[in-house]
Amino acid sequence: MRALFDVNFIIALLDPDHVHNSTAHDWWSANREHGWASCPITENGVIRILSHPNYSPGLRLTPGDLIESLRSFGADSDHEFWPDDISLCDETLFVTERIHGTWQLTDIYLLALAIKNGGRLVTFDE
Repeated sequence: MRALFDVNFIIALLDPDHVHNSTAHDWWSANREHGWASCPITENGVIRILSHPNYSPGLRLTPGDLIESLRSFGADSDHEFWPDDISLCDETLFVTERIHGTWQLTDIYLLALAIKNGGRLVTFDE
């Protein structure tokens, strides 16, 4: 089953100093044959966070650098791009009474996008 990586998982793969870098690479090594997916939310999030000047003193990347890193990672692996084509307002996908806070919105959305595309969400969030 293809994995939709959330923003933090992709960051852990790309940043060698990330606390979960080795965990992310171990997971990817064990599951690579199933492929991975990204979407506008995850791509934009990775580029926004990693290119921020305050992200890490030792890691200075421009948005262009990160776009190229995502392109290379996608080209070197079994990657699919999944467009954002679902809505949190879709009552057939989301039960609003089960959304308890803003901290859940992105993960709930990404999980629904993964399910819609026959995949799974990979995240460090609990």
